[in-house]
Amino acid sequence: MEWFKVGIFGYLLGAIPFGYLAGKMSKIDIREHGSGNIGFTNVMRVLGIKPAAVVLFLDAAKGYISAWYGYAIGGESLAVLGALAAMSGHTWPFALRFKGGRGVATGFGIILFFSYKITLIALLIWLSIVYLTRYVSLGSITSAAFVLAAMILTSKSLPYLIFSIVGATLVIVRHYENIKRLLKGQENKISFKVSATKGGEG
Repeated sequence: MEWFKVGIFGYLLGAIPFGYLAGKMSKIDIREHGSGNIGFTNVMRVLGIKPAAVVLFLDAAKGYISAWYGYAIGGESLAVLGALAAMSGHTWPFALRFKGGRGVATGFGIILFFSYKITLIALLIWLSIVYLTRYVSLGSITSAAFVLAAMILTSKSLPYLIFSIVGATLVIVRHYENIKRLLKGQENKISFKVSATKGGEG
């Protein structure tokens, strides 16, 4: 029963589409602008940095709370179940016909709960790459790969290793189109100006 409760809680919390709701508050459907994604990057492209910051915080909180809830009920194994359920909810929200974000912000909140030290380094890597290249997708992909490597190198527990493998794979696979554009030199660079261009994630 505990597994069921944690899984349902994580999915339902993760499935709250904060990016979509931010668009609705501005009387637009965020899916019809920019990249069409509900993640914080597309929110920033379309609505600006302040709404995007709120969406980033709330999407990360979904992951953190889901992992915490699972841990409080049944330790590391249920923490991972809650974490994966939250990422699944964010990526495939039932209310939006299972078309959601790419799991970056929610994954960030999860890793923050599992290891704040790895999270801080991953954040520095993300910020550095985005600052130097202005490619948010490249920063997200690299950070996801770093988290996986760091979890392995620091000998984290098996449940956390399982999450890092599944979570990093999900983030990278969800960036498949971004990777193709990066290889072709066609990926859009981030801008703090409100616009409706292709290439966001979340």
